[in-house]
Amino acid sequence: MNRIWNSIVGKLWATILLLVSFVLFIVTALLLEFFDNFHTRQAEETLAREAKTIGSIITDHENESAMQLVVNDILNEGTSGIVIGRDGEVDYSFHTSSTNLRKLKDKIVSEDLLGKDNKDGNASKQMILPSMSEPDVSERYLVSAAPLPEEEGSFVVLYQSFEAIHDTTKWTTHIVLLSAFIAFILTTFFAFFLSTRITRPLRQMKEAAFELSKGNFDARIPVKQNDEIGQLSTAFNQMGRQLKYNVELMKQEKEQLSSILTSMTDAVITFNRDNTILLSNPQAEKVLQKWSFINQNSDDLLPPEISHMLEHAVMFEEEVDAELELGRRFFVVKISPLYSKNSIRGAVAVLRDMTEQHQLDKLRSDFIANVSHELRTPISMLQGYSEAILDGVPETVEDNHEMVKIIHDESQRMGRLVTDLLDLARMESGHMRLYKSEIAVAQFLKRMQNKFTQVAKDSNVELEVDPNGFESLKFNADEDRIEQVFTNLIDNAIRHTPDGGKVKLLIDKYPKSIAISVIDTGSGIPEKDLPFVFERFYKADKARTRGKSGTGLGLAIAKNIMESHGGAISAKRGDSEGTIFTTVFPLD
Repeated sequence: MNRIWNSIVGKLWATILLLVSFVLFIVTALLLEFFDNFHTRQAEETLAREAKTIGSIITDHENESAMQLVVNDILNEGTSGIVIGRDGEVDYSFHTSSTNLRKLKDKIVSEDLLGKDNKDGNASKQMILPSMSEPDVSERYLVSAAPLPEEEGSFVVLYQSFEAIHDTTKWTTHIVLLSAFIAFILTTFFAFFLSTRITRPLRQMKEAAFELSKGNFDARIPVKQNDEIGQLSTAFNQMGRQLKYNVELMKQEKEQLSSILTSMTDAVITFNRDNTILLSNPQAEKVLQKWSFINQNSDDLLPPEISHMLEHAVMFEEEVDAELELGRRFFVVKISPLYSKNSIRGAVAVLRDMTEQHQLDKLRSDFIANVSHELRTPISMLQGYSEAILDGVPETVEDNHEMVKIIHDESQRMGRLVTDLLDLARMESGHMRLYKSEIAVAQFLKRMQNKFTQVAKDSNVELEVDPNGFESLKFNADEDRIEQVFTNLIDNAIRHTPDGGKVKLLIDKYPKSIAISVIDTGSGIPEKDLPFVFERFYKADKARTRGKSGTGLGLAIAKNIMESHGGAISAKRGDSEGTIFTTVFPLD
């Protein structure tokens, strides 16, 4: 029931029903009043007309019995009458019992209905008279008196009970009330019909609006009318199509923005005005996670430096940029305010990781310093010995030959350094060309052993090859470049192994790769230096060179050669002593 009253159908029905009921009530009341007055006036006119007629009949008929019959036929049912003579007595009575006749005559006379003013015409009046049917009971009557023609002072008095008049009024009232009831039923039907015609499209709009709120933008309303409701349905459908287009456009823009943010190498974070994070890309989340992991004792989600920059950008409405070190990494941070019309609603921060750039800059400066250092010594020696020769310092041919030999050795060393630098630059730029062929691993290592046999004997170091049961194993590679790698590794191992030590070449096979290890029994490389041994010019311990200084580029060149073959090279300390260099070659 509450659902009906809360619906627009119930409200329209109740409104129309109340309005029509009020109008029907007013019209019915006015009609009843009108018909009551109309019937009363009509009864008065009828009584007056009958009174005149009866007066004429009484005057014209000498036979009293005939006159009584005629008068009784003229009088309507419920109408009675008397004739009062000039002496004030009742001469004739019609349909009137003699019980209350005296009281009736006295009442009529006392009401002055037969006064002097009633000599020339009729007089009507409503009176309370004794009942004609029941003794000692009074009723309301309509009384009309008319003088008898040619008999001055005599009157015909007719009276009719209001019960007869009310019977006619009741019948009229029943007709009016029946008409009102029919009008009420028709109004109710019309109200429901009208409200249904109006509210059915509205209910469809409500259901379609709920579908739109759920994200179903394909909901449509059937347009069956061309009135305002039909136009509203058309406008609603157009709104749904436009809303779907706008949502799809926003979704595409959001996906595009998300793709851009995801693919960016820079970290992007959007902040609210209260410094809460609204949006961040994966790079930014990684930066924040690293900072939170490093600063686990801090409750701040952001580094204090970024928080200060953010507050400054929001407060002074200007862009802020700085270079910061966050968690042992270097970032260039730029924060710009975000506007909502004329007010600041937050800020966006872009963090660019400059750690690699810092490392490259440091590596570049170290490279220049190392190259300068490596070239300064031979150049100084070349300059010094050449000046000594020019000044005639050598006194004997042997001394002169010794100085020339030193100059020759240092020039060769400079040549090797320049050659290594050129090779390394060519490898790192990707211009190195490989000439691959099938290589038998065991035979290749035997040849390398023969190559360094004399060097190992001179250093009192044992050089051994252990095929480990893989004598027939083969792989594809550029043999000259691979020989360059193992020449460097074996030479370093022999030079860094003390007298009586041992250098072993070991072969291992895995499902998809071959590993060749160079194991020495020297003092080994410290753990802290192992990650840097493949960098250019890096030397873990200058004292370990035992006076046989190299260029410091051999391991860097070896690493580039291995990577160009799709393999890898690594270094680690031995279980008890020495160092193990392992090269891995893919079998495919």
